[in-house]
Order: sequence, then structure tokens, then C-alpha cells
Amino acid sequence: MQNIHATELREKLENGESLHIIDVREQDEYDAGHIPNVPLYPLSEFPQVTEKLAQDNVYHVICRSGGRSVTACDHLESNGYKVVNVEGGMLAWDGDIEA
Repeated sequence: MQNIHATELREKLENGESLHIIDVREQDEYDAGHIPNVPLYPLSEFPQVTEKLAQDNVYHVICRSGGRSVTACDHLESNGYKVVNVEGGMLAWDGDIEA
């Protein structure tokens, strides 16, 4: 599994890269603040969430600190998805936040 730090993810977005990012925290955490335009797919709803994702995309997966995103990435990768774990999660995110 590939990894990228949250600050590198922000830099890619600021440089205009088109990325597929998913947030795997729970609804209350997401509501408290998330990266703008990033959809929520709670880890507690896996594996049903995989039905909503396209196999040909590369997904950057973020959670609070990086633990749940590793679990989500393992699940997705074992089902044939291309994933990148966002190290540090939202705790390390220093970009815009939407509530």
C-alpha cells in the first residue's frame, strides 16, 4: 500500500491535481470538520461501501489519525482497488476544513 502524508495531499490539491479522496471516519467526526468536497464512507459501513467505488480510480483514504485508513486501505486493496493511505489523517491536515 502506498502512503502519503496529509500535508503532501494538501499540496497536490492546491496544485490542481484531480484526486479521489474518501473519509472513513464516523458521521459525527465528519460533521465536526472535513476536507471540502470529500465524501464520507464510514469504516463501520465497510464492505458495503465498496459497491459505490469505481475499480479504476486511485483512492486516497483519510481518517482521524491514520489507523482506520490503513484498515480501510487493506480491505479495499484486497478487493482489487488502488489505494493511498493518508498518514497523519485529519489531525495532520493543515488545509481548508468544511463543517
